[in-house]
Amino acid sequence: MSVCPVSPKLSPTGPIPGSPTTSDPLHGSFRSSRNRAHAEDAERRAQSLFADPELARLLSVPRVLPREVPRARDIFVNRNLRMTSVELIGFDMDYTLAIYHMRRLEQLAYDMTIAKLVSERGYPSVIGQLQYDHHFVIRGLAVDKANGNLLKMDRFGYVGRAWHGLRPLEREVWKKLYRNQRVQLKNPQFAWIDTLFALPEAWLFAGIIELLESLGQRVDYGKLYDDIRDAIDTVHRDNSLKREVRKELGRYIFQDPELGPALHKLRSGGKRLFLLTNSAWDYTDAVMRYLLDGQLAEYPSWRNYFDYIVTLASKPAFFSEQRPFLELETAGPGEEARVVGEAAHLERGKVYQGGNLVQFERQTGYAGEGVLYVGDHIYGDILKSKKSSLWRTCMIVQEIEDEITYTDGQRERIEQLSEVEMARERLDDAVAHHKGLLNALDRRLDRGELTAEEQAQLEEERRKTKVELDKLRWALREATEIADTLEREVEEGFNPYWGLLFKEGHENSRFGEQVERYACLYTSRVSNFLHDSPMQYYRSPRELMPHEMAGSWSAKLSLVGSEGPPKGERER
Repeated sequence: MSVCPVSPKLSPTGPIPGSPTTSDPLHGSFRSSRNRAHAEDAERRAQSLFADPELARLLSVPRVLPREVPRARDIFVNRNLRMTSVELIGFDMDYTLAIYHMRRLEQLAYDMTIAKLVSERGYPSVIGQLQYDHHFVIRGLAVDKANGNLLKMDRFGYVGRAWHGLRPLEREVWKKLYRNQRVQLKNPQFAWIDTLFALPEAWLFAGIIELLESLGQRVDYGKLYDDIRDAIDTVHRDNSLKREVRKELGRYIFQDPELGPALHKLRSGGKRLFLLTNSAWDYTDAVMRYLLDGQLAEYPSWRNYFDYIVTLASKPAFFSEQRPFLELETAGPGEEARVVGEAAHLERGKVYQGGNLVQFERQTGYAGEGVLYVGDHIYGDILKSKKSSLWRTCMIVQEIEDEITYTDGQRERIEQLSEVEMARERLDDAVAHHKGLLNALDRRLDRGELTAEEQAQLEEERRKTKVELDKLRWALREATEIADTLEREVEEGFNPYWGLLFKEGHENSRFGEQVERYACLYTSRVSNFLHDSPMQYYRSPRELMPHEMAGSWSAKLSLVGSEGPPKGERER
């Protein structure tokens, strides 16, 4: 009768038997590389390369020259991008090429939406007394239409902050609703505030709930949100908002003197440019003339900057539906264009509306990673284009400038917070270690069978360990309270209701995670491209896993990221 051999005991210090580093690997590992000779030759060449004195002199010059613009104006990289591979660059207009004066535009949209809610939706005129608070809302919030709450989540979907009306949600209610469930934004119960023009609707939702419930009225939260959404969509859809903006473009839109030079620099670097906007021609023409006409002598009209101009694109439908391109006959400034007919080709100098991704790539001859699209809308511009095409993406997040400038000003406090956090980590480990020592001493004392001298020695050691443990526990509580206070001060100094835009607690916020997943690049304004070469190779820092951050040498294999599939593509 055969006897099954007993497996050897695992070594406390050696690897698991059968691993690639043992003498008898089980998983097909080679004891030596098939390319060992090539590798040894490469090592010799590396030594020669680094010993070259002339090369060392050339590399001693600083790689990055001093810049005249602040760090907040940098272009930040999630996925490596070689601009030499980009042939065509597209731009959204609103909140991308055109940077709005948010305080004034939000107030205008808010006032017009309130008027529609009262006149067309039957809401009491008392809501007109609400005063819009620009600071209360930020991008990246979620609306819980079932429970009437505004939420801010971290990258895991965990709700870190919640407000009902204009008050923090009670802790017990928060725990009951959100502690044991992940917020799934695909669920129709939730709406995602992911654009700047959606900020007034979030405040209206909270403000009206606060007012009506304080008056003892019952609120149908879902209907309220849908009414607000429809009213604010109407003022955008019927052009009533844009008609008001057009009357005073200088009041609502900033002129960026670096925008024209930035576009010119890209064109001079061999790039072709296109405009892809959801706005109609008459508004597009008015805004673009205000932004670009007269900036550079080489471009007598803003249209000269762009090889293709597409209006009323209906993004995100542009990326997924099959609407035809319609050629427009443009009239004088401020006049509506006339549809000539369906376009057979896209030509420079002409204007189109509608269209779709497939036809655009076919008719322009540019596709995939040869196209870079720059927009501000995480869903309509970035996520949808990423999921429907291989276009590279750059997201405009103008709030970056505020957040970086603010946190730079908080440097000393943040450094102190970091120091306290590291101390808390060490204290936590020390407490666990002393608890283990105390438990071991208790077990030895409980077993008995000790001489009087051993008993006294162990009891004294236990007493000292207990005193040290009490000290460490006190220090841990103190460090935790200090860290929580400093963290709250830093976060609420930026926004007293929601904290930092890109962070939620110790994690990236849901909004920050979306930017990281779907945008190859992100920056605060289009004109930031002026300060980089059109041939720039944008490199991202390589993402490390926890075991690599703990010291694994695989962390040294590459310090920069790759041009491989973006994070958002991996889950498709």
